[in-house]
Amino acid sequence: MVRLSTIVILVGLVRFTPLPPPLGIVLGASLVLAGVALRVFTDK
Repeated sequence: MVRLSTIVILVGLVRFTPLPPPLGIVLGASLVLAGVALRVFTDK
């Protein structure tokens, strides 16, 4: 079973590439952070 947080992190990493630099970095980083937060909360 793949965790939702893993999917969110992977999507965040993929988002780094296609968008223009400021948008891609901000969106990707926020998605990765959201995935990490999800993982922390679901692992408790």
